[in-house]
Amino acid sequence: MSNVVKQSFLNVLSVIGAFAIGALNTVVLYPRIIGVQFYGIVIILLAQSNILQPIFSFGLQHTVIKYFSAASSTKEKDKLLLFSVLLPLCIIVPSALFFSFYYTEISTYLSSKNPGLAAYIYLIFVIAVTTSYFEIFYSWSRVQKRTVVGNFMKEVYQRVLIFVLLVAYFMQWLDFSGFINALIVGYVLRLLIMMGYSLWLYTPKIHFEFPTNTSSLLSYTLLIFLSAFGASVIIDIDASMLGKLVEEQYVAYYKVAIFIAAIIDAPGRALFQIVSPMVAEALNKNDRLGLKQLLRKSSTNLLLVSGLFFVLINSNIHDLYALIYQLNAKEGFVLAIPVVFYISSTKLISALIGCTNNIITNSKYYYVVPFLSIGSAAAVIGLNLVFISEIGFVGAALSTFLVITVFNLIKVAFVWWAYKIVPWGKDSLVILMLITVLLVPFYFWQLPFEPLVNMVIKGGLTSLLYLFFSYQFKLSDNINALMDKGIKKLESVVRNTDSN
Repeated sequence: MSNVVKQSFLNVLSVIGAFAIGALNTVVLYPRIIGVQFYGIVIILLAQSNILQPIFSFGLQHTVIKYFSAASSTKEKDKLLLFSVLLPLCIIVPSALFFSFYYTEISTYLSSKNPGLAAYIYLIFVIAVTTSYFEIFYSWSRVQKRTVVGNFMKEVYQRVLIFVLLVAYFMQWLDFSGFINALIVGYVLRLLIMMGYSLWLYTPKIHFEFPTNTSSLLSYTLLIFLSAFGASVIIDIDASMLGKLVEEQYVAYYKVAIFIAAIIDAPGRALFQIVSPMVAEALNKNDRLGLKQLLRKSSTNLLLVSGLFFVLINSNIHDLYALIYQLNAKEGFVLAIPVVFYISSTKLISALIGCTNNIITNSKYYYVVPFLSIGSAAAVIGLNLVFISEIGFVGAALSTFLVITVFNLIKVAFVWWAYKIVPWGKDSLVILMLITVLLVPFYFWQLPFEPLVNMVIKGGLTSLLYLFFSYQFKLSDNINALMDKGIKKLESVVRNTDSN
């Protein structure tokens, strides 16, 4: 368990560092250096490649995680890993031919609202392929319980890449076309690094035969592919649909708001890199007690940590957008404040259910996952068409909030039916009360200083109160243990200082 805590802690640091770099890119560099129009083009292209990515990976990264620990021999593990690399080619190669033959028609359709997209449609395909194989090779390292390097490459690398390219664009070393092409090269390099690291951790021997359980692998992969595609649609359909329905600048405003709210995702993104293989292992061993503990602890810890981020973001939202205005001298960004609330609430609800998704995906009931994902994706698309036309780009965030909330409750109910376990306890209610009690007064308390000073004062006071009450009420054994360790180190430093 110490290995899990250590890797989760390092992953959290990576994700927080990634968000810090991403904040600089998203809030300052992109709007000031490239401008909202070109920024909107980049967002739309990447969003569409993210929708295409699950089709190319075909859910193989999830198949590796589920079946690797259940493989009966090293030979079967080797065949599974090779199977995960070769099967996507059956989709990618025909897709590449189709894309080449109908490139003009595809680019014309996708750029109907935003003509600036037409010259860069090829990025969608290339990024989708490289990201697909990155996820597959990352799953190789995850089943070896080694997640730190892959998490760094997934979260930090691409943001550092964009930072470097933005600086190069500012220095006029690159024009916009050069920026796009260099971005593609950077993604290819990321894939090669991940591939080399995964093969260094575990190099499968080549066997010219299918895995023994090929039929089970294919059926699981097909269903998870449908699920992953649906999940990808939920994540990226907003930016993609907005690219067809509104101007680029509104897509940029929406993206900044999504980025701010996504900070709440940092603990979950870090934890699930290591928890997902553990859930699969517990299910393969029929360890009901271990599964219950994973579900309850993941929910409590994520809700507690994500709740702090939720309070900090929403209580400081007006000062945060005032700071964005000072940095960019553009008032339009403030229009997306409601987006921050809707999406951050969505992230908090997702934290509340813990590893529920991982349990369903890796269980014998995985066949229900596509129905949930496709149903939620269809609901998001339908509500987007209604809400975006009625209330503008904020409607996309509202539809996401409603759909994710409803379908998360359905997933919790399903896990309770299947395993008689739920992610919540009395501590969950206390944490939600703590979040509410701190959010309301700090949201309405507006200080008269500069935005950054206001955020430091309110953020510092909020954090101290939040951590104090969570520690006193012992809401999380794991977090209390970390705080005890930090307090002891601080006391030791104070004693050494006094003795000197």
